[in-house]
Amino acid sequence: MSNALRQYLNDKASLTEAELQTIESLATPAVIKKRQHLLRAGDICRHHNFITKGCMKVYRLADDGSEHIIKFAAENWWANDRESLLSGRPSNSYIAALEDTEVLQWTNPQFEHLFQTIPAFDALFKRLVSRALDASQNRIYTTISGTADERYRQFLQRYPDLIGRIPLHLIASYLGLTRETLTRIRQAERAEKM
Repeated sequence: MSNALRQYLNDKASLTEAELQTIESLATPAVIKKRQHLLRAGDICRHHNFITKGCMKVYRLADDGSEHIIKFAAENWWANDRESLLSGRPSNSYIAALEDTEVLQWTNPQFEHLFQTIPAFDALFKRLVSRALDASQNRIYTTISGTADERYRQFLQRYPDLIGRIPLHLIASYLGLTRETLTRIRQAERAEKM
């Protein structure tokens, strides 16, 4: 098992060695090269993906071809289209690597088996889904009510490790800003610190 996954699971849940080995036995490693897609709109999401190394973006395309970033996912994060994964319907989203990325993958039937046989794993994912829903609602609220400055500062607080890894135009897209606006905010922030 990946040391990253083992550490993640030990930090988040109380699992026995046998349970950890069961989870490991079902995982399939994959490497997604920078700019390569893990998922494209129109395809069905077939895997739960745990990132052990690298960084990805989850996004959708507007009619004009512009990207709208839904989320970023780096080490110890999960990247998939949950709606497509659970429904079996084609995804509306893309998942692409921003860096060479290594993931561990499980099919939905494998995950269901883990949920049924390892109660602590099931409880862990119920907590993760609940937290993801809370984070999504908070992000929507901040996007519709927060100023551009507030959105950027909140991003810095929540994801300090991502700042140097993600291009500015993608952070701007995630925040619902233009690159120019985000550049002005960053310049004003630097001027305040001087």
